[in-house]
Amino acid sequence: MSQLLWPLVRFLLLIEVAASVNFFHHRYEQLVQALFNVHNECPDITRIYTIGRSIQGRHLYVLEFSDNPGIHEPLEPEFKYVGNMHGNEVLGRELLLQLSEFLCEEYRRRNERITRLIWDTRIHILPSMNPDGYEVAANQDPDAIGYLTGRNNANGIDLNRNFPDLNTFMYYNEKNGGPNHHIPLPANWKSQVEPETLAVIHWMSRYNFVLSANLHGGALVANYPYDKAQEQRSRGYQRKSNTASPTPDDKLFRKLAKAYSYAHHSMHQSPTCGEQFADGITNGASWYSLSKGMQDFNYLYTNCFEITLELSCDKFPPQKDLEKEWLANREALITYLEEVHQGIKGLVSDENNNGIAGAVISVNGIGHDVTSGDQGDYFRLLLPGTYTITASADGYRPQTVTVTVGPAGPSLVHFQLKQDTIKGPMEKKAPATSLSSKALQKKVVPRAARKKTQR
Repeated sequence: MSQLLWPLVRFLLLIEVAASVNFFHHRYEQLVQALFNVHNECPDITRIYTIGRSIQGRHLYVLEFSDNPGIHEPLEPEFKYVGNMHGNEVLGRELLLQLSEFLCEEYRRRNERITRLIWDTRIHILPSMNPDGYEVAANQDPDAIGYLTGRNNANGIDLNRNFPDLNTFMYYNEKNGGPNHHIPLPANWKSQVEPETLAVIHWMSRYNFVLSANLHGGALVANYPYDKAQEQRSRGYQRKSNTASPTPDDKLFRKLAKAYSYAHHSMHQSPTCGEQFADGITNGASWYSLSKGMQDFNYLYTNCFEITLELSCDKFPPQKDLEKEWLANREALITYLEEVHQGIKGLVSDENNNGIAGAVISVNGIGHDVTSGDQGDYFRLLLPGTYTITASADGYRPQTVTVTVGPAGPSLVHFQLKQDTIKGPMEKKAPATSLSSKALQKKVVPRAARKKTQR
């Protein structure tokens, strides 16, 4: 086939796929059926599992795509999409169902780009984190949908204000010394979160996620951490700060957010939905400050970099607009997924080539570390450039290397650590100036060992 004809044929194939999908709002039973339909169509590259149940007993189903479903393959990054955290913000839910069908169909068509993505990435899709809230929103008259009706879970709790507040610890440590990564949870955290939040936190702990996006609605912008401003100057549902709270990875987060906004049909074009965002992106705290949000929690507790995607001005768009919205977001959803393949990755092992779990990977000049997974593999997202990287682990001598990262995929950097026979295992001690339990009236306990694979 001539090179001139192939782009046209590819375009027609995509149109055919788009036309084959049913564009309607899926109630819970229909959502479950849609996920199992995809699994039945592509059983060799998919798996369905549940991470828990909602207040009203609905399963929080995840659809996984991988060339080896159910297995973490060393050096293959884990990625997640989460939709419908607010029950009345429904476009993300529908887009993730469309994406699931698209990945399956394009893999069956042997689309080289999609096939490579599924071979090289373990993709987890949670279409609805708040199925109870969705049912409340969906029961409304389409012509009289309340702006907040169905937003919260069945207990009336906003799930994006329900994660443990690690930002307060981080901001204290920023001033007084202490980590801003893998911060331990308060001792009583389980009693303070909803079942849906608890399920997602356990999910994060079982898998070594590298990159994520949380799909919302009500605006059109890609929002990146931190969401919580260091100082809250006013009270109210949305606490306007107008002051950015950048992470140590601010440049990287900007690049991730732009990857989505510029691949989207119109997100990068301002103004949208009556608001103006340069390049279609914003620092969360600069827009408005919120506490106990999920994207900040990902960054401060796990190895995962997450952004929040506001995907439509209308929280519950009419059914007739769903196909248009899918076509506006399809390329962006794939492009953002591909962003997981950048920076560096590798194995941290001992002298006998046994993987070392929990090894710390530090980047000189960027004050945010990541750790290796159960099999000793690690992933560190980085922009192109030259970096000094150090791997360290208890009982081993640290190893430092210099590496140049290019724009075309991650650089492979392995570490083989030698046992420290002189000093022996290092004792884990909290920094002398870390936030005390008295200061926050909370007790901080060491974080438990976490299983991140084989689920």
